[in-house]
Amino acid sequence: YGRPVVKEPEWTWEVPWYLFAGGTAGAASALGAAARWAGHDRLADAAALVGAAGAVAGPALLASDLGRPRRFLNMLRVLKPTSAMSVGSWILAAYSGAAAGATGLRLAGRFPRLRMVLEGGAGLLGLPMATYTGVLLASTSIPVWREARADLPRLFAASAAATGGAAVAALVPAEHAAPARRLAIAGAAAEGLLAAAMPRRLGELGRHYGEGRAGRFATAAKACTAGGAALLAVGGRRRPVAVTGAGLLLAGGVCLRWSVFRAGFQSAADPLDTTHRAPGSRPRP
Repeated sequence: YGRPVVKEPEWTWEVPWYLFAGGTAGAASALGAAARWAGHDRLADAAALVGAAGAVAGPALLASDLGRPRRFLNMLRVLKPTSAMSVGSWILAAYSGAAAGATGLRLAGRFPRLRMVLEGGAGLLGLPMATYTGVLLASTSIPVWREARADLPRLFAASAAATGGAAVAALVPAEHAAPARRLAIAGAAAEGLLAAAMPRRLGELGRHYGEGRAGRFATAAKACTAGGAALLAVGGRRRPVAVTGAGLLLAGGVCLRWSVFRAGFQSAADPLDTTHRAPGSRPRP
């Protein structure tokens, strides 16, 4: 009778910011580990700072959304491999400890060997940090998220590469930022392709990315990401241009997460998404 079939998500505004912070930090840590191995210490130090910032902000945002920090700790009592939430909680806890610990030891100038181990661990854990949130959304009953289970992890990984590379490129002089710029530009290109393909594969469900608040965020994300990548590609060797381009890429990453977030609410509110429009559903006569 026109009433929603599934409930809207109970997540609050902290969640899309957590999706952005976690992805950006994870990609930055992976970049930092590779830079350290290649001898680009200036770049690796900046990437470690970005990773540590995300490692602090991510759990804080998640705990704020849960209402009480103890609820996050309760999720660590068991490890359930079949639960995206359980696995993601352990990834977040392990990554945050490694990234924050490595930066803390570097600032204190203590235990260099342990710091190297923690940086390497943060680099490895940064890869699932950039993707698991897409798996988490796709594991829900929200049609527009569930039916994009093959697309959301790849889209979030591409966006994380763009924002992680941009954040690092904005913190170091242009002559040291070439690897970060390349990562940001490649991530932005992949994000643009995936963001255009996902709504088409979703069929009728994909209309949410062109309507309402989700549509406005999606349009802003495309404009900011394309503009930021262009600036980094054309004038990235000049610091003011690089900082501006990086800022646009970061804004595009935020808007992308908000677009996906709001699309879920719009999809949950439309009963036809569940009964008629979702691929594989059987319309009733």
